[in-house]
Amino acid sequence: MRENSQDGLVASTDPAAAIGAARAGEYALLSTLLLTPPDADLLERLSRLGGGASELGRAHEALAAAAASRAPTEVEREHFELFVGVGRGTLVPYASYYLTGFLQERPLARLRQDLAAAGLEREAGCAEPEDHIGVLCEAMSRLVRRSPLGDAVQRTMFERHIATWAPQFFDDLGRAEQARFYRSVADVGRVFLQVEAAAFRFATPDPAVGEV
Repeated sequence: MRENSQDGLVASTDPAAAIGAARAGEYALLSTLLLTPPDADLLERLSRLGGGASELGRAHEALAAAAASRAPTEVEREHFELFVGVGRGTLVPYASYYLTGFLQERPLARLRQDLAAAGLEREAGCAEPEDHIGVLCEAMSRLVRRSPLGDAVQRTMFERHIATWAPQFFDDLGRAEQARFYRSVADVGRVFLQVEAAAFRFATPDPAVGEV
């Protein structure tokens, strides 16, 4: 996912910048882990994640423990079984599938329209369609970096294209028999989306949200 305009990243010393960086980083982390299995270097860095007393902090601690206890080859195999498989993985991480039962359906077309309106387009060579959960998280990371405290574009993208199905996806991932390392990723995703949903509830509702 890349920006097709010249909008730069927001540079600020305000507390808003720290909040935005944390949100963007969380989306970017989820995007990375869901699109590709982490290599040894990333697992080592994840093992040093700090936690905290909050539910998200505890989820980070669990992710750090999972990263410390798994070899890269184990996680690579797990990622393959969950998301790729021979023919199909255990899970199908696409909005169209969760919302309609089929791939490449109307939710993907609507998402492409909203991404274009937001000035985002898929990177050349990206194999995944835009409604893959990892690609959606990457798009949100870019939008948050552009506007750290959130705006109507982020709210629309989240409520129309993520909140409608991604919580169920993370629940399914957390319950998947093959998920060992990725169970902790599911917990981070589930809790983070709850935090995001609560924050967006303070914004004025988008009357178009909910259309599929």
